[in-house]
Amino acid sequence: MHRRHLLQAFIALGACPICAQAAQAATAHWSYEGHEGPEHWADLDPNNFACSTGTQQSPIDIASAVKADIPNITIGWRKGGGTMVNNGHTIQINMPEGSTLTRGERTYELLQFHFHAPSEHRVNGQQFPMEAHFVHKDTSSDALGVLGVFFTPGRANESFAGLAAAFPAEAGEEVAVDDMDPNGILPASLAYWTYEGSLTTPPCTENVDWMLATEPVQVDEADIERYTALYSMNARPIRPRNRRFILSLD
Repeated sequence: MHRRHLLQAFIALGACPICAQAAQAATAHWSYEGHEGPEHWADLDPNNFACSTGTQQSPIDIASAVKADIPNITIGWRKGGGTMVNNGHTIQINMPEGSTLTRGERTYELLQFHFHAPSEHRVNGQQFPMEAHFVHKDTSSDALGVLGVFFTPGRANESFAGLAAAFPAEAGEEVAVDDMDPNGILPASLAYWTYEGSLTTPPCTENVDWMLATEPVQVDEADIERYTALYSMNARPIRPRNRRFILSLD
């Protein structure tokens, strides 16, 4: 099996959002509460050691960002051809090949995107009703690039509304979303904060280039409620920032 197809197979399992390494580490069941919740993830499987010992864990509170000459983001996402799955932890849309995000000299390929409620990251202590994670793989390394977008209640967003109307209700259920356009869920501005972090789910691997859009996207509150009816709380608590810098565009 080709490496790309193998990666997609692991993604479709829903055991972990992005990669074979994560899928292998997700043999132990985990959740967002109780004895299988975030504070116990490292105890559930030896592969999850970074969840407790890592020093660059995500999510974090975005505060005291440093203005810097960071590259602009260029989006080259294609419309349609995705598959939406309820993987037991979130609603995830697996993407076909060919969609990219470019930042400076680095190019990332979009693998999938999924949602968290409430938001995992915060901005100066503020938590948003939802957060979307667009998960990319660096085309020249093992690094991941995740673009986070915050959702706030407001006017309807056609792209998100189309997904919300078809959310699979049962874990393991999936539906085709041939007309879906991920570009429609982006804010008008691609100004962003960036920092070095980790997966926010087991095994919490610290290989993620985080990019968080500074402008939230408005979506219909009823569509937020369609998501929270399935997943009312699937956000990892804020992790220590330690000595990491958070950079923003000048």
